[in-house]
Amino acid sequence: MYSLIISIKETSLTPKIKTMSTGNKSETAIRLLVENWAEAVRNKDLAGILAHHDEDIIMYDVPEPFQSKGIESYIKTWDTYYAWSQNNLGIFDIRELHITAGEDVAYCCAAMRCAGVDENNEDEFLDFRLTIGFKKIDDQWWFMHEHHSLPAI
Repeated sequence: MYSLIISIKETSLTPKIKTMSTGNKSETAIRLLVENWAEAVRNKDLAGILAHHDEDIIMYDVPEPFQSKGIESYIKTWDTYYAWSQNNLGIFDIRELHITAGEDVAYCCAAMRCAGVDENNEDEFLDFRLTIGFKKIDDQWWFMHEHHSLPAI
């Protein structure tokens, strides 16, 4: 197994990615999947968000529902997110990304930032943690698990 760490500098709304790689093709493929997924979220592109998500995905999220099982439940969570992030300023950024990949199983964890509106309709910025589990099926990496969490207060 190899690890890849990506650090993102906060110099603008569009982060610049600094990559340190061991040259592992699986890590590179997963980095691309995660970056494309985050870009799809920023662009409100549901097809892009769902690309490479397994139909049996399990997700633990910050807002209700606590657990989503299956792609249909996962799709519904994006309605909640986009209702909150209606003025999201295009922010759904990877601040730091760590990837560990084997031949057919991998995971990544990331520090992320998004933006939405609070109960007073004021802009709200949210730093959160993301963990994704991947499985390689027929030479393609699939999102099998997502976990979004907030630091304890």
